[in-house]
Amino acid sequence: MSHHTTTATDLRRGLWLGALGVAIFALTLPMTRLAVGQPDAPLMSGQFLAMGRAVVAAGLSALYLLATRARWPQRDQWMPLLLTSLGVVFGFPLFTSIAMRHVAAMHASVIVGVLPLATAAVGAVLHRQRPSWQFWAWAGVGSALVVTFALTHAGGGGLGLQAADGLLLLAMACAAVGYAYGGRLSRQMPAEHVICWALLIGLPLSAPLAWDSRPTSAMPLSAWGAFAYVAVGSMWLGFFAWYRGLALGGTVRVSQVQLLQPFLSMLFAVPLLGEQLDLPTVLFACAVVATVFAGRKAPVGSPAKTDNPSLTSLNSKGNAS
Repeated sequence: MSHHTTTATDLRRGLWLGALGVAIFALTLPMTRLAVGQPDAPLMSGQFLAMGRAVVAAGLSALYLLATRARWPQRDQWMPLLLTSLGVVFGFPLFTSIAMRHVAAMHASVIVGVLPLATAAVGAVLHRQRPSWQFWAWAGVGSALVVTFALTHAGGGGLGLQAADGLLLLAMACAAVGYAYGGRLSRQMPAEHVICWALLIGLPLSAPLAWDSRPTSAMPLSAWGAFAYVAVGSMWLGFFAWYRGLALGGTVRVSQVQLLQPFLSMLFAVPLLGEQLDLPTVLFACAVVATVFAGRKAPVGSPAKTDNPSLTSLNSKGNAS
């Protein structure tokens, strides 16, 4: 695979598509909260929301792949697709869906706000890059801020890390892996096909899990509307825009727009959930974003030399947060 040279037009289109993907993803946490309800008024189970949305998106993916006469992935692409599926089809949706019944969307937005830096760490390992000590220092500061926020904003008052916060951190790790591998694959196949194949790979597991956890009582229309959004938007179309933007404009530059996601999630939570935006939450979000931005600016060593030209071009991508 030859190295892709990013033109000014490609970069501009990539940034706009990346921003569109981030805007779609930013609604995920508030919509998830709307679908699963609260501890005193539970609605859909986290398992059904996560697996049900994957089943719906997999059905749309099958139709799309047939309509576009997509080629089957190559043999060496199946394992990265499986890892992408484990990260963004299973891990992130399942852990966030369970956690969002117990924490406010704004609280979750701050914790997940460190995702770009986590993805950078995974990308550094995946692409055999050597980030500087400054990079890891900022990564540590960002992680410390997230843990501090979780400890000081635990439910029920007082200090203490909620189980839901641990689930959100696991979700962040899963997404980092899925974004890194998915972004890498978007240079080897049409970007839209990456999430489609990842969803279809997971269908033999997601379908029975969704059926087993299906609602047994009537759900309000708002919950089904939120389910439809996370199935079609968050789990499918959002990745069309996101991975295409990464492929066009280059991962490092386009991924910068994801810094807007915590703020957009907080803004969406106000009209959708009636949550109030307080000053400490805004300050923590700004601090986390600042560490991510500083970490991005820290030097990152060149990838190790390789005899595989396709891997060399992929290594130049960086991470896909």
